[in-house]
Amino acid sequence: MKRPRQWLLLLAAGLWLSACSTQPPTGITPVTGFDVQRYGGKWYELARLDNRFEKGLTDVSATYTPQPNGSVKVLNRGYSPQEARWQEAEGKALFNGDPKIASLKVSFFGPFYGGYHVIALDPQYQWAMVAGSDHSYLWILARQKHLPEHVTTRLRQQAHQLGFDTSKLIWVSQSRPDNESPQAPVK
Repeated sequence: MKRPRQWLLLLAAGLWLSACSTQPPTGITPVTGFDVQRYGGKWYELARLDNRFEKGLTDVSATYTPQPNGSVKVLNRGYSPQEARWQEAEGKALFNGDPKIASLKVSFFGPFYGGYHVIALDPQYQWAMVAGSDHSYLWILARQKHLPEHVTTRLRQQAHQLGFDTSKLIWVSQSRPDNESPQAPVK
């Protein structure tokens, strides 16, 4: 009888600790002078280190909407060619501290948060590179569906220098029209 109880306590402690790991990876510094109002709006995911939440998705975008209480509403959307339909997930983001530092925690599942750290940002807020809480999460985002090659080359080089395995970056297809309904299956 003691074994299941100990196992449950260990599981609960592990979940609690994983929910608390929202800081940037060691050696990575989030952008300072961050303006969440300028960051708000729609971003296209151009590249990512693949993860189980987005596996197989194309045409991924994220829309960030700053809220009056200081949080940020997050709406992620992607198309599943395998299922021939759009998928959406709504969450919220909170700053880990000073809102002028681009270090946030994002939740799509109740009390469980993951790190969201803007580690490179165009001065005009036209592209961004975002890391999670460890080196297995990385995204390159842009306001448009494509970036000039010299920008993507520079971002890949920076990510590699920061310890990310850029050979595993997936370049996300952005070929579907923006006005396709997320509710209806697409044929």
